[in-house]
Amino acid sequence: MNDNAHKILIVDDDSDIVRLISMRLQAASYQVETAASAEEALALFSVSKPQLVITDLRMPGMDGLALFDTLHRTDPGLPVIILTAHGSIPDAVEATRRGVFGFLTKPFDSKELLRQVAAALRLSQPEISNPVGDSDDWRSEFISRSPAIESMLQQAKLAAASGASVLIHGDSGTGKELLAQAIHRASPRRDKPFVAINCGAIPEPLLESELFGHTKGAFTGATRDHKGLFQSAEGGTLFLDEIGDMPLTLQVKLLRALQERIVRPVGAMASIPVNVRIVSATHRDLAEEMKTNRFREDLYYRINVVGLEIPALSARREDIPLLAGHFLTTISRKYDKAVNGFSPEAMELLISAPWPGNVRQLQNIVEQTVVLCTTPLIPTTLVQKALRDDVGGILPFETARRNFERDYLARLLKATNGNVTQAARLAQRNRTEFYKLLDRHQLTPALFKNEEQS
Repeated sequence: MNDNAHKILIVDDDSDIVRLISMRLQAASYQVETAASAEEALALFSVSKPQLVITDLRMPGMDGLALFDTLHRTDPGLPVIILTAHGSIPDAVEATRRGVFGFLTKPFDSKELLRQVAAALRLSQPEISNPVGDSDDWRSEFISRSPAIESMLQQAKLAAASGASVLIHGDSGTGKELLAQAIHRASPRRDKPFVAINCGAIPEPLLESELFGHTKGAFTGATRDHKGLFQSAEGGTLFLDEIGDMPLTLQVKLLRALQERIVRPVGAMASIPVNVRIVSATHRDLAEEMKTNRFREDLYYRINVVGLEIPALSARREDIPLLAGHFLTTISRKYDKAVNGFSPEAMELLISAPWPGNVRQLQNIVEQTVVLCTTPLIPTTLVQKALRDDVGGILPFETARRNFERDYLARLLKATNGNVTQAARLAQRNRTEFYKLLDRHQLTPALFKNEEQS
């Protein structure tokens, strides 16, 4: 048996199921321990810590969910897969909501078993030492069980090996730079520098100097020669974040650098050859930017040989319990807090939140709740307060105004028992305009009247 193999604990009172799963996992070079009950599993866990637990849901005595809750209090980052019979889908949904990694339906498919096991073990990778060159090291920052993320990462790996320019599109906070770093780690350039710059955060005159460098005396304040980021990233990867915000004049110079593989520092007479791989990212719709002449079409096709889309967190809610559990573990250690998890109601609130700030906002929320929590489980009230106070999830102006209008109109209708005339008078708007506002937000006065009378 390989001493470095991942250790998996299987818990089921059905010896045939245990034998079948054990055979499949041992054939895939995993170490396997077995227990016929949750109580036996807890005894084993206390002396031999596995990296993954696979447990039946229905067992005599303590069931699978109770076992998960007990294990999670001890090790919040331990992934658990639950086995369910047909007809137990509500149980599986409840398990996922509480933070269980995943579930398999009996009779299970062997390929799906191995897929889920491999995905779950990636969560515990930081807790164990992996040999250098492990094929999944490059993607270790992505904690997900979303099919959309898995598909994106497979495309990213292929793109990384090719050396082609990559354009990453995604909303703020989705992890565009993390993906760029992952592509660099998966590429033949992994041992060379990874250099990043936010094109929207630097004024145009400084941006040109930062990218291409400058010579001494090129402009006021240029007291010495400065090597640009293209040269700093020589042989490696240059990540151009928010490239959609780059001024048109610089887009021309960037295109020339990419086409001719040379850069000319500001104030220099000669050009310098460079060898870098370009990965770009933006939250903007560059196709629309091109239509309005805010982004060059020739540059777009140069940087977008391979396009990757990172889905918003709201489009992959199955990852929220997983990410929240991961952040909880790392942040609890950071602050030396004995916080073991979220209450079921608090986790439900996290899953249903809109998350305009995506994964970055979720991490901020978890950190705030851990800092303020005084109990082993984070309560709903703390999550509600964090979501309400969070400044990392500031909405766009139009969205915020629309939400305010809707909430304001709803409060008026509640206060007036659905009486439009009275509500319009309180809002100091005429009835016609008020009805238009209600139509815009699809608010029906009669619903508020019935609600008040019931």
